[in-house]
Amino acid sequence: MAQANLGDWKKVPQQVADALEEAAVGLPDVHRRSMFGCPCLFVNGNTLAGAHFAGIFVRLGDADREECLALDGASHFEPMPGRAMREYIVPPDSVVGDPAALGTWLARAHAYVSLLPPKEPKPKRTRR
Repeated sequence: MAQANLGDWKKVPQQVADALEEAAVGLPDVHRRSMFGCPCLFVNGNTLAGAHFAGIFVRLGDADREECLALDGASHFEPMPGRAMREYIVPPDSVVGDPAALGTWLARAHAYVSLLPPKEPKPKRTRR
């Protein structure tokens, strides 16, 4: 997935959003919400996966992260150039285009993120 500057911001294609949604079917305790206008999945308040531009990113533990990075075309997730997010990987297009393969990586991400401590919700800001 090509990284872009904030000025190049693009809406996530519907087929990518649909692929993410289909791959998440059956995963327990997954909450869906938009982050920066992009569909994302959360477990206990922690980010599990999401769509960004024309790709999907997943949050993986150390061993799974290395295995995914070994796939031809996989990369670290950089929402902005030079700002890689350590635990997040962009699987190659071959995975995103294969519902079973994407489902497997989401299941691995779910297993990892489910072990993280729940994130406390931030207090709502009041308007002045």
